[in-house]
Amino acid sequence: MWNSESGRLSFREVRYLLIRPETVVAIQKAVEEIMGERAGELFYAGGFAGGSLSSRRYKEVFGYSDRQIVDFMCRMGGQIGWGRFQLIELDVAAGRLVVDVYDSPFAEAYGPAGHAVCHLIRGVLAGLASGLFAADVEAMEAPCVAQGASCCQFTIQRK
Repeated sequence: MWNSESGRLSFREVRYLLIRPETVVAIQKAVEEIMGERAGELFYAGGFAGGSLSSRRYKEVFGYSDRQIVDFMCRMGGQIGWGRFQLIELDVAAGRLVVDVYDSPFAEAYGPAGHAVCHLIRGVLAGLASGLFAADVEAMEAPCVAQGASCCQFTIQRK
């Protein structure tokens, strides 16, 4: 819901903002020039914070089950323009989450690369999974559309 008086955009009382993916990727590339491959971890950390906060809110306020939270956040990813999220695997007992993302705006804006580039999405999914699994997680993206794949695949595993 957009509030014209305050300029706030929110969904279920969680604030969002609209920003061009090219803006995010320009920042990412500038940070990469300074930090190299470590730059991805900064974007991952930002995504992780958002994913953790969102999943916690949906569980506490709306009483969603683990599966409902994942389904909701996958739908929401598409609704806010982050691509089409497809849940491939959710095994809370084993601490494993696998999600494919088609049409990632970050991979598209980044262009061809020799490495995965969708660090914000990887972080959001890791933050989500960390909350569900109540544990630290490892998150990887392989393959990535920027590397020529048909989709970006994110695998999150409890440590």
